Amino acid sequence: MQTASKKVITGWAFFDWANSVYNLVITTTFFPIYFAAVTKKHFGSENIPFLGRTFINSSLYDYSLAAAYLLIALAYPILTSIADTRGNKKNFMRVFCYMGAAGCSLLFTFTGSNLGWGILFFILASLGYSGSLVFYNAYLPEIAAPADRDKVSAKGYAYGYIGSVLLQIIGFILVLTIKDDPFLGPRLTFLLVGLWWAGFAQLTFRALPRPNKPPKSNVNVFSAGFIEIKKVYGEVRKMTVLKRFLRGFFFYSMGVQTVMLAATLFGSKLLGLEDTKLIVTVVLIQLVAIAGATWMSRLSAKYGNIRVLMGVVLFWIIICISAYITAGMAEPLKPYHDSIDLLRQEKAAFQTRRAQAAAKDSTAVVNALDAAEGKIEAELSRVSVTLGPKQAPIEYSFYILALAVGLVMGGIQSLSRSTYSKLMPETKDTASYFSYYDLTEKIAIVIGMFTFGLLEELTGSMKNSVLFLILFFAIGLIWLYSALVKMSEKRVTLKI
Repeated sequence: MQTASKKVITGWAFFDWANSVYNLVITTTFFPIYFAAVTKKHFGSENIPFLGRTFINSSLYDYSLAAAYLLIALAYPILTSIADTRGNKKNFMRVFCYMGAAGCSLLFTFTGSNLGWGILFFILASLGYSGSLVFYNAYLPEIAAPADRDKVSAKGYAYGYIGSVLLQIIGFILVLTIKDDPFLGPRLTFLLVGLWWAGFAQLTFRALPRPNKPPKSNVNVFSAGFIEIKKVYGEVRKMTVLKRFLRGFFFYSMGVQTVMLAATLFGSKLLGLEDTKLIVTVVLIQLVAIAGATWMSRLSAKYGNIRVLMGVVLFWIIICISAYITAGMAEPLKPYHDSIDLLRQEKAAFQTRRAQAAAKDSTAVVNALDAAEGKIEAELSRVSVTLGPKQAPIEYSFYILALAVGLVMGGIQSLSRSTYSKLMPETKDTASYFSYYDLTEKIAIVIGMFTFGLLEELTGSMKNSVLFLILFFAIGLIWLYSALVKMSEKRVTLKI
């Protein structure tokens, strides 16, 4: 086959530009920080009630994301069956795109008091994002020849990082300029994410070719989808290299996706970093990731996909060990951060009382409140000055970790996707094969995020959750090595 025209390839890549703002702004940066802050403010604690039980707010966030990915994993077989038998792959891509965009924009209404609605909109956005990707990924083998798939896949991720960084910067400006309400900037950013996603996706929908309409079928799409997945599973089991690669992908995806989805919560809650510093750091990560995806594509052309993936997974293990050590350094400083949070709350309360007193009380009352606020401000300054030198090494360690994550974050996703497209057999049933691939990844996210949240609740520290991720990466590395051995035994000539 021949690679499609530049117009089609660019149009395909623009969907990454459109929907990656969800991945960066909603799940990576603004929303995790916002969710933890707004629920803590409303309930007065990190322990919040939901559905008759009390959760740590960050663990509830992890569980909500795991629930969203579980739902989409269950729906995948049905959706791909409909797309394959009805020939409306692009239409379903549209439906999920608009669903996700609507969920993002509706998060503007989430203020902490409506916790159930906030979680529902968050899940809706996640469903839309994940659902649209299965049809988006299925287009890759249809528009790119095997020799060009690494390059085309990397182009999609590069477009995604550039687009998401642009909107991230806009959101950052909103947060910095809107001083009166610290929560309004993020809420406006959520609204913009939905508009951006739905708007730029139109370029993709115009450029992508319409699939050939298959003959009419009386197939039951609800059962056929699961039959197709079972068939793909049966075929994959006979492919010794592909099945080992997928097993490795399953385990290292548990680690990769969890790190990316929980990184800002780790920096905010465990390391005590300021929100603005976290946002700037994530922007820098995206910029590094653009170069990382391109660099890894070139390395794979020289050394082969599997070898490069093994090196990257080993690098992720080093990142997790370093993060655990950094978290250990940060734990003794938690009393300082708690004291600063309490003093800031007291200061805000005095400012509110002073504003009320200025309108109806005597000058003496106002002066007394000013004096009390001054004492709080002095104590806040003292604690901050004491904390500063102790916090600095932790901040610098986090920045180094973040840049390391950025270097391999986009590359491992791009390279995994293109490796799978190379290893899968020649088939017109690309949607079912990529549904199986995405199903593997989504189940990995469910297990990874649920485990991460559960361990935090059981042990009382996110630090232990980070340490446990090393096990997932190690198992993934073993399976990748096994795939490489089988390739050598079979004398596979394809450069993977």
